[in-house]
Amino acid sequence: MNIKLEKKENDIEKSFLSIFITTFTTIFIAELGDKTQIATLMLSAESGEPIIVFLGSSIALISSSIVGVLIAKWISKKISPSKFALFTSALMILISLFLAFDILKNYL
Repeated sequence: MNIKLEKKENDIEKSFLSIFITTFTTIFIAELGDKTQIATLMLSAESGEPIIVFLGSSIALISSSIVGVLIAKWISKKISPSKFALFTSALMILISLFLAFDILKNYL
């Protein structure tokens, strides 16, 4: 009985750690060098108050993440994960095609 309980606790712990590391890594890499980081850099340099800029930008990122998590939670109750993955994949392809067309239009 104890072995089953320990295995379940280990699975939960691994699952938490795995999800946390994946989420942190994905968001960290996605945010590197994007317009938010550049804006934060400029605001910090301009204001001379890096701590206040850090706090403001951190709260803003947390707030926007909360919105994303709540929307995802709501959507996950409405459709299956496979349908959601299909929809988001199609949306990303559509956005990519739109951007590629826009770039080609400007160069041709």
